[in-house]
Amino acid sequence: MSANEYYMPTHWRVKGNIWEIYEICSDFLDYQRWWPEVYLKIQTGGKDEETGNEVYDILSRGKLPYKLRWRSCKTAEQAPHSISLKSSGDLVGHGTWRFEQDGEYVNVQFDWYVNAEKPLLKLFSPIMKPIFTSNHFWAMARGRESLERELMRRREA
Repeated sequence: MSANEYYMPTHWRVKGNIWEIYEICSDFLDYQRWWPEVYLKIQTGGKDEETGNEVYDILSRGKLPYKLRWRSCKTAEQAPHSISLKSSGDLVGHGTWRFEQDGEYVNVQFDWYVNAEKPLLKLFSPIMKPIFTSNHFWAMARGRESLERELMRRREA
């Protein structure tokens, strides 16, 4: 594994229905509304030549004082069980969301395989990899909190 290559698995256990959680997580354009601590701006960027799916231009951040500019599009979907995506730009790679109903909870797993291509991250990954990884996990913890808030908002509406 090269210094700028990252595998960052995330596991959430969220009270809810697999379909509502899948619906929230599959709507990439809406991330900036319900996950605002991390997703600063998302807009459509045309169609992916390989898949024909919509591409999203994303500006995101973590706890550390840098921002990431990257593009993402869905590569496969099996509603309501999984969504796969690919990314380019500051983060080059792929990820998969997996959803499994377990009683009144949904087990959510996100496996993220990326190369950090932002020059600052690429340069300092050999010595800062644990800190950059921790930054990702901070962002994902905000995602879980935000998802739970979004579920409550929807239920109260």
